[in-house]
Amino acid sequence: MSKDNYTSDQIQVLEGLEPVRKRPGMYIGSTDQTGLNHLVIEVVNNSVDEALAGFADKITIIFHKDGSVTVSDNGRGIPVDMNSHYKMSALEIVMTKLHAGGKFGGGGYKVSGGLHGVGASVVNALSENTTVFVKRDDYYNQSYKRGEPTTKLLKGNEYKPSKNKLDHELIKLWEKNTKSGTLTNFSPDPKIFSSTEFNISKLREQFREYAYLNAGLFFMIVDEVSGEKEKVDNYYFEGGIKSFVKSLNRNKGALTEAFYTKGTYEDIEVEVAIQYNDTYNPLEMSFANNIETPEGGSHLTGFRAALTKSVNKYGADQGIIKDKDPKLTGDDIREGITAIISVKLDSDRIQYEGQTKSKLGNAEARPAVEQVLSNALDAFFLENPKEANNIISKNMLAARARLAARAARETVIRKGAFEGGGLPGKLADCQSKDPEECELFIVEGDSAAGPAKQGRNRKTQAILPLFGKILNTERARLDKVIKSEKLKDLIIAIGGGIAEEFDIKKLRYRKIIIMTDADVDGSHIKTLYLTFFFRHLKSIIENGYLYVAVPPLYKATTKKTKEYLFDDEQKNEYQLHSPNAVIQRFKGLGEMNADELAETTMDPDKRVLHQITVDDAEQADQVFTTLMGDEVLPRRKFILAHAKQADLDV
Repeated sequence: MSKDNYTSDQIQVLEGLEPVRKRPGMYIGSTDQTGLNHLVIEVVNNSVDEALAGFADKITIIFHKDGSVTVSDNGRGIPVDMNSHYKMSALEIVMTKLHAGGKFGGGGYKVSGGLHGVGASVVNALSENTTVFVKRDDYYNQSYKRGEPTTKLLKGNEYKPSKNKLDHELIKLWEKNTKSGTLTNFSPDPKIFSSTEFNISKLREQFREYAYLNAGLFFMIVDEVSGEKEKVDNYYFEGGIKSFVKSLNRNKGALTEAFYTKGTYEDIEVEVAIQYNDTYNPLEMSFANNIETPEGGSHLTGFRAALTKSVNKYGADQGIIKDKDPKLTGDDIREGITAIISVKLDSDRIQYEGQTKSKLGNAEARPAVEQVLSNALDAFFLENPKEANNIISKNMLAARARLAARAARETVIRKGAFEGGGLPGKLADCQSKDPEECELFIVEGDSAAGPAKQGRNRKTQAILPLFGKILNTERARLDKVIKSEKLKDLIIAIGGGIAEEFDIKKLRYRKIIIMTDADVDGSHIKTLYLTFFFRHLKSIIENGYLYVAVPPLYKATTKKTKEYLFDDEQKNEYQLHSPNAVIQRFKGLGEMNADELAETTMDPDKRVLHQITVDDAEQADQVFTTLMGDEVLPRRKFILAHAKQADLDV
């Protein structure tokens, strides 16, 4: 468009909720399943805010077979009186106007975890149909289509939810037994979302977490979609986050009782729960106004400062930590800790860093957490010397292991290693030195390494063969990891160091690809590698640099064609159309020649890679502990529960 053609006629003004439908990603992040799930979370957050304000103690979420969702609570109910400025009800304003609600300093909410009044209107805008029922002094309801009202505000005798598609027993119970509250039913718009199928299991975990964070708040989740029979989950935890840490440690050996404290400092409510276990990996989860902050922030900083200060102070005062002993660092003290840190601030002053609310920015949250936790820990240690001694004993072992690991690290990782001078002899490195285009294939054994080296692109693809099963790093401290010859080669080849000294800027490859056989042993080896990266090089996963290669299971050939098939489903489908094809089953990567391996597993234009991500740190921690930890019974239960899903090469 030329300058002369760019006039006022090209300036568009998006009215009402039109901006939301025009650019939905700006409001819910994406239009995939993550964004779809976010719609439910926004409506539920509004109900949770009623609970935080002290007006609700029960929330019900129903996933209907028709794809709609109903969320109800027993809070105050959205106001329905007429607004003199807009000449419409407060309910219609909340549902149709952006940045409208009781969370902007008007006194409606002191603490809020929702999108500050944006949530309800955004959900309405992105839904094909929405109906809201309110119970206050009377019954009220109003319906909408893609954000626009389709009915007036109906009251009293006009209110007939049982006469429409919401003829559901739980809704009838809400009408009958709830003195006041809000019920919202919405159907996501298929014109907006790539799929309207919710990830109900992910949402179920989210709401279980909410129940832990809000002691005494009851959640009922009804799933009519997933199975033939209606599945109902109820979550209610009187113990709150203290119960949460116990749950997180259920498959680990607890070393202490669960510690819990709650207090207020300068109008900031602080809750902290702690329990140590016999593993070597910390799990810290932080929340602000019920929103998880995976990148931490000022509240997590305050927690770490208070914990380090209190442990060192008690150890020195009691003569447990002597002058000759190594000074306990924060990492030493947090080894094997499971901790939940939850703060609640006035909605008007809460600040997150970034649009995704992944990090709390309020500086005043640090002294609040530090003050509340320090006072409580100091008293706890004095009143529970046995618990304190168990904690400090573990901390001192961690400190000695840290010093041993540092000595080993200095021995095996020379300064020249990152430039290639000290690289492992097994590594067939690539020619390029640009990490952005370089790939490292971690290959199981020589039989696969041979064709991989021959079939690779020598400019950008490096091959590191490692033989057999590596150390299970779930059960090993860092000093043992450093001394493992196989892992030592891998650490040096990757570059950047390990653990707290790891520098992602020195990573030599932006794609690290685990390539194992598609059998049981190969799956075990792959799991061992994933455990190592998750526990000791987690930032590689978080930055999206770790992948798993997906080699084909079969090669199907006819007189004229050749096709690779990646699973039995593909094979069966293929045989329906080519019954006379010769089907070859690959037992391992070593059975492929260089051309086959390159064509199916290494060529960027044809291969299949699975990127490894960590969407839920809590769930990932539990799975690794269950599969790779010392406790046998939880692993047996996991195997029995998921046996039918296993793809076994028997």
